[in-house]
This record gives sequence, C-alpha cells and structure tokens, in this order.
Amino acid sequence: MQLKHLKTIMQAEDGMAKIAAIAWAPNNVKLAICTSDRVIHLFDEMGEKRDKFSTKPVKPKYGKKSYVIKGLAFSPDSTKIAVGQSDNIIYVYKIGEEWGEKKVICNKFPQQSAVTCLIWLSEGRIIFGQADGKVRSANHKNNKSQTLYATDSYVVSLASNPRGTGFLSGHADGTIVRYYVIEDSTMEQQGRVVVHSAAPYALAWPMGHVLAAGCDRRVILYSRDGLVARQFDYSRDDTEKEFTVACCSPSGQAVAVGSFDRLRVFSWSPRKSSWEENQAKEIPYLYTITALSWKRDGSRVVCGALCGAVEMFESVLKRTLWKNKFEMTYVGPSQVLVKPLAPGSRGVILKSHYGYEIDDVRIMGRDNYLVARTSETVLLGDLQRNLLSEVLWTHTGRNEKFYFDNPTVCLIFNAGELSLVEYGQNDILGSVRTEFMNPHQISVRLNERHLNTAENNKKLAYLQDLKTICIVDLVYGTTVSQITHDSKIDWLELNETGRKLLFRDKKMRLTLLDILRDQKNSILNFCTFWVPGSDVVVAQSRNNLCVWYNINVPEQVTLFSIKGEIADVIRADGRTEVIVQEGQHQLGYELDEGLIEFGTAVHDNDFGRAIMFLESLGDKPEAEAMWSNLASLAVDKNKLQVAERCYAALGDVAQTHYLRETIKIADEYAKENAGNGMACPEVWARLAILNKRLKDAEAIYLEQNQLDEALNMYQRFHKWDEALALAELKSHPKYEELREKHMKWLMETNQEERAGEIKEKDGDYSTALNLYLKANLSTKASRLIQNNPEMLRNDELVAKVLSALLRGKLFEQAGELYEKVNQTEKAFECYRKAQAFPRAIELARFVSPSEVVHLEEQWGDHLAANRQLDAAISHYIEAGKTLKALEAAVGAKQWKKSVQIIQVILCNNLLQEFSWEVFDHSPYSPDLAPSHFHLFLHLKKFLSVFDFIGEWDKAHKLASQYLDSNEVSTMYISQAKTLEEQGNLREAEKLYLYVPEPDMAISMYKKHHQYDQMMRLVNQHHSELVQTTHLHLAQEMEAQNNWKGAEQHYLNAGDWKGAVNMYRAASLWEDAYRVAKNNGGQQASQQVAFLWAKSLGGDSAVKLLTKFNLLETSIDYACEIYQFEFAFDLARTGMKSKMSDIHYKYAMSLEDDGKFEDAEKEFVKAGKPKEAVLMYVHNQDWKNAQRVAEEHDPVSVTEVLLGQAKDVFNSKNYPQFESLLLRAQRPELIIKHYQDSGMWVDALRVCREYLPSHLPALQAEYDREVGSKGSRDVVSVLAQAREWEQSGEYKTAVDCLLKVNTSLTKDQNVIIKAWTQAAELTTKYLEGQQAVEVAKVLGPRLLDIQQHNLAAHVYLGVDLIKEAIDTFIHAEDWIKAKRVAKELEPSYEDYVDERYKDWLRRQGRAEQLADVDIIGALDLLAEQGQWVKCLETAKQNGSQVLHKYVALYATQLIKDGYPLEALGLYVKYGAPLYLQNYNIYKRIAMDIFNMSSLSGPDAYNTWAQLRNMLLSLTEAMKTSSEAGSALHDEFDTLLVISHYYATRTASREIKTLDHLVAKLSTSLLRHTDIIPADKAFCEAGVDCRAVGQESEAFVFLNHYLDLCEAIEEGNLDLLDNSDFTNTDFPIEIPLPASLHISSQQQEDIKEWVLAISIDQKVDQVLPMDERGLTPSSLTSPNRSGPPALPCVVSGFPVLSDRGRKPIEFKRQGKQANRDDWNKLMMAAKMAPETHITDVLSFIGEWCGGSPSFSFQ
Repeated sequence: MQLKHLKTIMQAEDGMAKIAAIAWAPNNVKLAICTSDRVIHLFDEMGEKRDKFSTKPVKPKYGKKSYVIKGLAFSPDSTKIAVGQSDNIIYVYKIGEEWGEKKVICNKFPQQSAVTCLIWLSEGRIIFGQADGKVRSANHKNNKSQTLYATDSYVVSLASNPRGTGFLSGHADGTIVRYYVIEDSTMEQQGRVVVHSAAPYALAWPMGHVLAAGCDRRVILYSRDGLVARQFDYSRDDTEKEFTVACCSPSGQAVAVGSFDRLRVFSWSPRKSSWEENQAKEIPYLYTITALSWKRDGSRVVCGALCGAVEMFESVLKRTLWKNKFEMTYVGPSQVLVKPLAPGSRGVILKSHYGYEIDDVRIMGRDNYLVARTSETVLLGDLQRNLLSEVLWTHTGRNEKFYFDNPTVCLIFNAGELSLVEYGQNDILGSVRTEFMNPHQISVRLNERHLNTAENNKKLAYLQDLKTICIVDLVYGTTVSQITHDSKIDWLELNETGRKLLFRDKKMRLTLLDILRDQKNSILNFCTFWVPGSDVVVAQSRNNLCVWYNINVPEQVTLFSIKGEIADVIRADGRTEVIVQEGQHQLGYELDEGLIEFGTAVHDNDFGRAIMFLESLGDKPEAEAMWSNLASLAVDKNKLQVAERCYAALGDVAQTHYLRETIKIADEYAKENAGNGMACPEVWARLAILNKRLKDAEAIYLEQNQLDEALNMYQRFHKWDEALALAELKSHPKYEELREKHMKWLMETNQEERAGEIKEKDGDYSTALNLYLKANLSTKASRLIQNNPEMLRNDELVAKVLSALLRGKLFEQAGELYEKVNQTEKAFECYRKAQAFPRAIELARFVSPSEVVHLEEQWGDHLAANRQLDAAISHYIEAGKTLKALEAAVGAKQWKKSVQIIQVILCNNLLQEFSWEVFDHSPYSPDLAPSHFHLFLHLKKFLSVFDFIGEWDKAHKLASQYLDSNEVSTMYISQAKTLEEQGNLREAEKLYLYVPEPDMAISMYKKHHQYDQMMRLVNQHHSELVQTTHLHLAQEMEAQNNWKGAEQHYLNAGDWKGAVNMYRAASLWEDAYRVAKNNGGQQASQQVAFLWAKSLGGDSAVKLLTKFNLLETSIDYACEIYQFEFAFDLARTGMKSKMSDIHYKYAMSLEDDGKFEDAEKEFVKAGKPKEAVLMYVHNQDWKNAQRVAEEHDPVSVTEVLLGQAKDVFNSKNYPQFESLLLRAQRPELIIKHYQDSGMWVDALRVCREYLPSHLPALQAEYDREVGSKGSRDVVSVLAQAREWEQSGEYKTAVDCLLKVNTSLTKDQNVIIKAWTQAAELTTKYLEGQQAVEVAKVLGPRLLDIQQHNLAAHVYLGVDLIKEAIDTFIHAEDWIKAKRVAKELEPSYEDYVDERYKDWLRRQGRAEQLADVDIIGALDLLAEQGQWVKCLETAKQNGSQVLHKYVALYATQLIKDGYPLEALGLYVKYGAPLYLQNYNIYKRIAMDIFNMSSLSGPDAYNTWAQLRNMLLSLTEAMKTSSEAGSALHDEFDTLLVISHYYATRTASREIKTLDHLVAKLSTSLLRHTDIIPADKAFCEAGVDCRAVGQESEAFVFLNHYLDLCEAIEEGNLDLLDNSDFTNTDFPIEIPLPASLHISSQQQEDIKEWVLAISIDQKVDQVLPMDERGLTPSSLTSPNRSGPPALPCVVSGFPVLSDRGRKPIEFKRQGKQANRDDWNKLMMAAKMAPETHITDVLSFIGEWCGGSPSFSFQ
C-alpha cells in the first residue's frame, strides 16, 4: 500500500501549534481536527472546511488556556463528538447531521484525574484513560461512567479493534492491556498482553496482532499471545526519531505510524502471511506527527503535525472501473470501496469480516446488487440500501447463478441446490434441493409486514417437482406445508405475511392456499392480467370479464359479459382497453380510465390529481373505498389537507373536524417558528392519536416533557388504565387524585363492575362485594366470597350473596356457594334446578346415591330435549332406559349403536317397533330387506338345522340366495371355527374353501402344526408363495429349536445358506459345515470353516484351520471381508510372515473408508509409508502428505510438493504454487509451467528472483515469442503489458507499453492510450530510480503527443519538479506551473514567473504581463511600439519608471531621426536629473542643432522647448552633486546655444532686429565645436550679408565654402583658419558627416563670394574693435585675462569701459549690452504678439530677472 499526497488541509504555523487530535466520522462525511487553540474545525470528506466551534474549560474562572485537548472521537452515528480534556472532564457535543447546526453539550463526565486519551467504540461506549492509570468507560445514554480496570501507570494510548468490541491500553511502564466490552466471536484472552520496551505511544490493534512503538525507535508486532511476530528496528537510523502515534486501517490489514518528518505504513501480506513495510512517506519540514486518523472507508489518511500542518493522503492499492458505471477502489486486500460514477451518489464499503483477500467484485441485478468473492466466502450487497452480507462458500467451481428478483434476499443456485442469503446477514438463511429456478416458481417473504407477534416471519415457497409445492419456515428450518396439485404449476407467490399462497397451474387456474388452515380454494379460472402502470387487476371467469379497480377491496368487482377470451390489455393515449378474441374478431372493452388513473396518481403521490378523479366519480360505489384508501395514504404522507378532504367526502365529520384542528395547530406553529408546521410535536401526537397509536402519542408527549398532556389524552379517550399506569410510572404528584377521579367516573357511568375489580385488586373486598352486588354481578360476588375464607365465614354476607344468586336464578353458582359452606342438600337442589347434571351427579354419589340413576335419566332427557341425542344415549344406558337409548340412537342415526342396543333388548315387541327403521339404514341391500330381516330374526335356528344335518352345500346355496356374501362368509367362518375347535379340521377346511377363505384354512393347519396339509393348500392356492412359506416355516421351526425340520424347509426353499446361518447361530458348526459342503461347494465350506474358527478364536482357531489346511486362505479371506482383527490374531499365532501384508490391506481398507489417519498408521506398520503419502496426495491432503513424507519417507517430500504445486496451479493459486516449488527447490518448474501457460510475466519474475543466470535466455525467448506474435500486432503487446500489470511487475509493464510507437502501429490513439497507461502505472506504482528513469523517457513522449498534464503528473510522481514545471510551461498551463512551484518547490517560483513573463512578452499580452511584471509589460509595449500606452501605464507607476521609458522612447526616436519628437517627450514629461539621460539630452540638442530647417521664425517653439528643457536641467544640476562639474558646464553651453537659436528665430519676426540676428549668428560661431560648422558659417555669413556686413559675410561664407570642400574630401587638414586668429572661434572642430546646405544655396553663395572677392570696396578680413579683436570675441586682448561675459541677448562681449554700462541681472554672471537689451525691449513693446516677449520672459527666468521691464 502506498500513500499519495492529496492536499494540505491546514497550513503550518511559524512556531509550535500542535494538532491535538484528529477524528473521522464513521459515516465518512465529516473530519474533525482539534488545533492548539482548543478549537475544533470540521471539514468535509474532500478536506474543505465547513464549520468550527470552540471548546470550554471545566471552570471558566481558570481561563480558556487552562487545559489541553487529549482526545477526540465521533459517536457511532456521527452526530456527536466526545472531547477529552486535561482539566479532568469529558464533554460530548451534539453537532447534528447537517453542516452549520448548533453545537450543544449533551453530556458531561467529570473525573478525578486528567484525561490522557480517548476513543469511542462502535458498540456505543466511550473509553478513556487517565493520568492515575485508570481506564474508564462512559455511557452517553445515561450520563454515567465507571472504572473498567486500574493500573499504577499513566495511560499513554488507547486502540480499538476493527470490530469495535474491545480495545488495548498502553501505559507509561510499557504495559499493554487487552479488554473487551462485549462478547465477541473472536475474543482473545483479556488482561496484560505484553510489556513493551518503551511507553507505547504508538499503539494499534490490527488483524490478529498488536503493534507498539515508542521512543526506542522500534516497531514491534506481537502475536495474540504477546510473542514477537515481527520487528522493524530503526534505532541505528540517525534520521529516524521516536514514534509518536499510530492508527490502524478499518480492515485491520494496515497500520500507519508517525514520527519526525516521516509516515510509515506497515501492511499485512495474505500471500506471505506476514507484515511488510511499505515505502515510507518523507515529508520535509513537517516536524513531529502528533495526530493520525484513518477514514472509515479506508481511502484516506490524515495526519497532523507539531507546527499545525494537516496533510491528507490517499491510501489505495488499485482502482478499477466496472462498465464505466462504478469505480472499485481497493483500499486493502480485504476492503473495497464501490462507488457509482453518477454525480451525487454515495458508494458502499465492501469488507471481508474474515480478513480474506477480495479477488473479484461484480455489479449485477440492474446495477443494484454486487457479488464479490474471496477464497473461502462470497460477499453480497444491496447497493440501494447499503446492506452487505458475507457467507462461507466452499470451492464450487464458481458455476453459481445469482438471482436478484427479490429485494430482501439473494437466491444462489448451484448444482441443484438453492441457497438464500438475506442482505445484511452473514449466515445462509436456508438451503433446499430443487431443480426449478424460474423466479416465478420461487417466492420468499421476510418480515415484509409487521405482525402482532414478535417472532420473525420468514417463509420460502418453492417447487419440489412440477406438481408439488413445499413451504419452509426459514427461521426454524422446518417444512410448514407440502401441497400436491393435479396439474403442473407455472407460477406461485406468497402474500406478505407468508400465511397465504397464490399459485397458477398450466390450465390457467388460480388457486389460493390458506397455509395455517391447510385449505386450498380455486378462486378463478383462466387468465389474469395486470393493467400496465397501475394496480388494477383484470381477469376472466368463464363469460365474465372481472375488473378490480381497487384490489385492496376484492369484493368490489366490476363485471362485463363477454363471449370470447381475453387476449391482451392495452393502455395508450389516455384509454385502457381489454382486447377480447371473439371468434375471428377482436373486440375492445374500454375500462374506466378515471378509476385506473386514481391508482396511478396514488402510486405517484399526486394527491391533487387523485382528488380530481374521485370528485369526478360522484356517488359511484367504487368511490367510497377509494376515498378511504386515499385518506389513509394522505395521513401516512402527512398530507393533512388531502386527508381532510377525503374524510369530508366520506361524511366522517369527526375525523374531518379533528384534522382541521390539527392543520390549524400546524399553521400556527409554522407561523411562530418560521418553519414547517409538520415539525410541531403536537401535530405528531395528534396524528398518532388519529391512527389509534396512543402509545406513540404518549412517547411524543413525554419527549416534550408534557406528561399532563399524555394523561389528559388517555382520560379524554377513557383509557384510565393507561393513564394511571403512566402516572404511577412517572411518580405523578396527583396520582391518588387521578385514582379517585377514575373511581368517581366509574360510579357516574354505572361501571360498578370495573370499580369493583379495582377495589378487589386493592384488597378492599367488602367494597368490591357491595359494588358487584349493586351491579347485579352476583356471580362475581360469589367468586369473590369463595376465594376469601374470612368472608366465607360471614354468614350474613353469604346469605346476601346467595339471595342475589337465587334471585337471579343463578342456581349453579348458588350451588357452588352452598357446597362451599357445606350445605350439600341445598347445593344438590340448586344443581338440579340449574340442570347442572355433572355437578349434581358428582354430589349425589356422596349425598344420595339412589338419585344417581334418576339424574342420569333426567340428564338424558335434558340432552334429548336439546337435540343432543348422541350424548343422551350413554346417559340413558347408564340409567337403564334401553328403549329411550334406542330411540335416541335412531334419532341420532347411530345405526351401529342401534343394532347393539337391539341385541340386548329381550322383548320382541319392543324390537318390532324399531327393527324396520334400523334395517333400512343397515349396510345391506334394500332388495333383500324381507329375507334379510327374516334371517336376522331366526338366524340361530336356521343355522342350527343345517349344523345338525351337515348339509354345508345346501346351506351355502340357500345362504347365498338370501343373504349378502359378507354375511354368508361371516356365518361360514363362524361355523368353521366351531368345527376347528371340535378338531374336525377337514370339515372346517371345506367351509373355509366354500367362502372362499383358503388363507384361513392354511392358518388353521399351521396353528395345528400340520405343515404338510398347510403346504398342500399353499401349492394349490398360492403357488407363488411356496418358497416364502417354506422360509417362514423354517424360521418358526428354528425358533422352536427344531433344527432338522427347519433345515429341511430351508433346503426346500432353496436357501441352504439360511440353514447354515441357523446352525451357526446355534453353534452347531459341524452341521453348518456339512450343509455348506453338501450344498455350497468348497468355497462355502471354507467360509463356514473360517467363521467356525473365528468363533473359537486363539489357538483353537489356528488348529482348526490348520486341520482343514485353510490357515493362509482364511487370513486372506479375513482381509477380504475386512475382519482384520481376526486376521491379525491368526497371523500372530500361526503365520507371522503375513503381518505386514495384513497391515497393508488394513490400511487400504481404512483409506477406502476415509479413515486416513488410521490408514497412515497401518501403512507405516506395513513398511510402506510411501503408500500413505500417495494416499494423502490422492486426496489432496497435502499437509499430512508432507508430514508423513518428512517423518517416514523423506524422498517423497519433493514428490508431495510437486503434486501439491500442480494442484494449486490448476486451481490458479499461483502464490502457493510458487511457494511449494521453491520449497522443493525446483524454480525451473515454476518457470516451465508459467511458460507453457503463456504467463511470461510471472515466468520472468520468478526467473529474475531465483534463477538470474537463466534470465537472459528466458528474456530472449520471451522477446522471440512476443515478437513473433506481437511485433506486427500491437494488441498482443498491450495484452502482455496488462499481464505484467496484473502480476505486479509494473516496471516491466511500463517498458512493454513504451514499446508501442509508430513503428508498431500507425493508430495514434493506440499509442496515446498505451503511453497514458504507462504514465498511470508509473505514478501509481513505480518509485525511486526506476520511476525517474521511466519518467525521463515517458515525459518527452507524452509531450510530443500533447499529453502535458499526464507528463507533468509523471514528473511529479518521481519528484522531478523542474521537469513538471517545464511541462506545464510548455503546455502554457501557467496556473498549474505556479501551483506546483509554490507547493512543492518554492525556489522555482521566480523561474516560473520569469518564464511566464517571457511568454507574455512573446505573445504580446502586455495587459496580462502588467499584472505580474509592470516593467516587463512596459518593455513589451515599448517593443511593440505602443509608446503612448506604454508611457501612460508607466506614468501610473512613478516618475522613475515613467522616465525610463521616456528615455527609451526618446532614444528610439533619436535613432529613427525624430529628435523633435524626442524633445516633445521631455517637454511633456519633464527632463529629470538622471545621469543615464544626460546623453539623451545632449543627443537631442545635437540633432536639433544639426537640423537645417529650423532657422525661420516658425521654428521658435522648437528652440524654446529645447532651451526651456535645458534650463530646467541645469537649474536642477545646481543643487545636485554635478553642480559646477564639467558636465554641468557642458549643459550650460548647450543651454546658451539653444537660447541663441531661439532668440535668433524670434528676432527674425521683427525687421528692426536684423542686426541682432547677425550678432547671434556670429556668436554661435564660437560653438562650432558643438554645432555643425558649415551650417553655422553659412548662416552667419548670410545674416551678416543681410545687414550689410559684407566683410564679415565674405569671410564667413568663404570659410563655409572651404568647409564644404573639406567635408567632400573628408579631411580638415587643408582648412585655413588664419582669418580667425583674433576670434574666439574654435580651431579644432569636428568634421560634419554631410553638408547641411543645399547644393543650390551653395552655388548661390559661391557666386556671391566670387563676386565680392573681386570687389575692391569690400575688406576681405574681419573687422577689429578697440581691443584688437573681432567684436564678437570674448577673449581678453592679451589672451591672459579672464574672458568677457557674453551678452544674454546677442552673445557679444559685455564691455563696461568707455562709459558703457551693461544691464546686470540678479543672477551673478548674467549681463547684457544695454543697446542690445534696449532694442529687444523696444521690439517687445512694438510687437508684443511676437515671440520676443517669450524670449524676455526666459531671460528673466534664466538670469534671475532684470531691474525693470514689462510686456504690457
């Protein structure tokens, strides 16, 4: 058995939170778990939490933490829970049957010591142990507890046996005690079983053993007697800790034992008859297991641990499906759960009570019954009622037939024997011999109707033969009745009480048998039909069609006159017709569908429809019975309104009113309690009263503690006796008052008789007497006074009573009383007046004997007057009144008595009066009446005449003429007997032959010993009896010791052996020898000699036989006739050499008689023990055969084992077969048998275990065999795999299934099925490295065929968690992947998450990815180019995340050549001070600087955005660690450039600022190391040319053309920078990659430069200022001083000498040339709508504000 983890019911806590106790409910529906906080949690069978409740301390003042729970157990009905607590108490909580019911304490059992452990036996008792060593029992029914036994040691554990009849207790000193609470058929000796080596905290009582374990780390299984049967020692295993708890499976064949992080299971192996350990269940981090419980159906084990974890495991051996309707779960060798697959269905627990292994389970009888087999028993079950039976059933070849037509009993037919098994009983109910197994010819009734008697009523009716019915009482096993019929019987059925039998014969006659009266009546002829779908009966009786619409009232029958025979009954389309065949035509007779529908409606409980049908009937005669039937059904179903309507229709006003009041009470109750009114106890009581079940009503009232209501009920119905009995039983305080009230009521209602009886019972005889007399019950008064001697002595009372009796003419009773007071004469006179003749005559015999005769005559007259003539005859005879007796006899038609009376009457005149009447009724013929009467009168005289003359012929002729032949015979026989007495035998013979009565003549001669005459007559008249007569005479002579005469008759009869036996019996052996020798020959004489010798015995016998030379022959003959004792005597005395031969023959004889033990002894004495062995082998008594072989003939041991092995192999008992051949050391024969039978699986297994050297050859042969059959046939491969599986070779079975591939079959479904089966076998049975290897091969294959779940389960089964997770990932089943990682290997959770994220990314499921990985989702959106959504999502997750993706987007845009869009991002979202973004910022600026289309006024916004972004960035850097750094300076430079560009574009809008534009373009040239040089010089030249500065324009444009050439050549080495010596323009500049000015513009510039170059009016050098530098240069004159500050407006140097006063801003280092500033201010005032105002605003922000300016 393996444990498979199902689920974690409760998670572990971080610290210690011990699970105190766990208990499964017996009904398998509820699981109770008690946690460390003393709360009991209730779970359903699937481990889902449904309810909980808290326990309470014995005294609340001590607090809720003052105790711990030590035990928990369910009641047998699963509605209560017992809780044992350390604060010396046991509480029993009622939890109810449904979830959520209120929990109440229904029992308390306070104790003197702490409760340490607790169990609740299935027999009803609570057993608990205490700290003081006592083991006690508590009864929840009477709330009492008692001590069963006491010890001096702490009780550490208790364990019940599987049947719940006894228990074991384990104590701290190691003692284990066995105790039974009730008698058990398998009871073992009570008391101390054994002393274990440690305290047995883990204690269990499995089948036939005791398991104990504790802190010594050893698990020991003890036998019933306390001997060690098996030991499992883990004391050397450092990983094992102490064992803490154990629990036994319900079947008693497995035990689970808990320790630290480990759960071990030990199971009983029926094949090996020993306990074995299964693979332990390792549970890391579970810590110590503190509680265990095995589900009662054996399918689940739940364990609780120290830290609060509760785990559920499945304990299953195997599962099978029956026709896809039922699941068979083998939870143990002898226990199977049978569960229907239909949803909501509950199964049954099939269990062998004998512990045998269940090997075959089948569902039969329309899926309502099951049949299972073990080696010795048959199990039967009713699945609908959950009734199971197990009966002993010997080997019968499994040819039985099971019949399930009867709902209460199963009929088993086998080899002409019928056995009955009642469902729920474990014994065969009865067995009978019959050959008729048609279910219609067998009827069984088992207590189907409750009778008044308490006895069981179980009857069986069956056919002994086709015409004989036998009825058996199954309770007593006796035949109740046996009925013989005149025709073959084809149908029979008992009624529910088993008192009547209805049967039908082949002639279609229906017969009713009253079994108790043994009366048989034919009630109907011809055929019978049931109307389909109803209880209506249709039958035919001659020309009448009989219809019983209500079969419960058979006298109400509806008749139709028909002319043919009923052919069928058809019901369709709302009509029912009886089809009658009349000649060649078929006619239909329509039945009343309403009446039929009534029965159907009642059957369907559709009371509304039934009422409608009955209302439509009106006053039809059938309606009344149906209203009554419906009323009864409605009351039974609690349909009170329906019942009220029915009784109203019946006119039963009382019941109608009563029901209406009941309905009113129910409605009020429902209204008050918001529930069902039928739940009201008062309603129950009233319904019980309505059904006349007053006792039930009383019980209901008492349950509600309403004693007065019960008493009032009895009084209301005048049931005073019951009321008084109840009041007395309950000690009612008003009992005496109730008695007085009863007596008063009796007197008021004139029930003096009952009142008197009560007074008499109370001993108040005087009052009772007066009451009797008052009620005119003088008879009772007389009885009372006669039974009371004291009252009898009171003459006044006696006289009073006598007066009443005489006044009432009760003379007989008065006579009794007179007789009591010794007034015999008055008594006699009263008896006569009362005509009490028996008493009068009896008294007269003592008082007046002379009156007896007269009384007899009076008695006769009295009887005759009452027409009791038969009785009167004897009394007349006693009185001597013969004539009256004759008259009475004639009147009573007692003719024989009449004749007898006539014979004694002497007066012929009197005779004449009655002779003719007597003669007319005599048995003679009326034709002979006159003659007969004449002969009757003168017979003696007539006979005497012929007797005198001896004329017998004439007398016979005359008598024959006038007399009846019988009368003639009587006369002749009488006369013959007279002659015989006279010795005249010859004449007597003649008379006998005249009659004729030759037998009487033969008897006459025999009587007179004239045997020759006798044999003469026998020869003449009975020739066939001659031999018999000789034998008879011989026997008579033998009895008379007339040996010779007897011998002669024996010989005449041809029976010489009879003569021999006669002489033998008389010990006349010589005569016997003579007769035998003369008539029987030599063999007969030898036999007689043998018998003669045997009679002598000893030496005399030997001498006699030696004399006849017959000694050896006689010894052999004695052996032949089984006279072995005599043979031994002869051989011991005269021929000892024959002893061994006699012993051998004697043994053979004993063997034939079945006396094998005696035969064995004789074989050994004969020196032939092998014959004894062969005897036992022949009878398959292998045990004795082996014993004899081992003791006397060791050579035969192997032969015995081989023979037994062959036998068990034929019976398919393969485990025993293997065991026997292994004992015989012949494993090769095991393999050979398995090979020959095609059982390669077992052959390979045996070879692997015992002949490993032969395994390769056998494997090769197997492969050839399978290959030749199955290489092209996948079916054979699968079949072979099934064989491996059934034999338990699961690894080989899996290997075989893995051979199924595309090379073997192209059917993909077959491959999938094979691999799926391999997966199931792997997960169920394979473990360790085997399982891992298979999983590694099978897993990828399953993945290839898309069986991901199965592959994952395979991986999980072998703890390949990573592979299982990958499988689920491959199947994109992320939920399962995550659950596996979380529950089994949390370290893989990150792995699963990463793979999930990757998958979501690959799938582009950004929204789902956002739920688990926002960054990943944003990355995915970025990859997909959904930047808007990406940024909006990022914005919701913080600025850092947002700007990461802004940067990514900006980078992408920059890369794609969209720097303006990148700039727009930072304008929108801001430019944070992130170091990683600095390059982006610079790149945006550089790319915009390189753009050639941003010089116009429309480009201002772009430059302003760049400028503003750089301003915010540089301002932020001032407060960061980068303040004053080179990086900061670099961004300041970029800001300046951006500002120049922005100001320039804004200035282009105003014509007056053209000079400012030229200045700004010139100032930008000092940054040509940053901005494109060609573009800068071109723009500066063009702008200077525009304002007339042609010298500057020429130099700049000329240098531009030089740069163009250098760019085209890709080299700046030849570039001449001499024109810029006095400037601050950078000399080392980067070479632009391409030209920024169009070729057309370039050509225009080139033409202009050429034109200027030849114009002498224009200086072709840059102008110088007073510093000797170009006006735009910021350097100092001698280049040693600090550079000048650039103007924030134009970029030119701010010079403060020569009276020039610059504009200073608040921020240090920010100044402006006043002229430039004023121009800018003026332009802003003149054109406020332009961008100049924005430029001024920026300058104010950048420089800290100017002294004063406004733009309004």
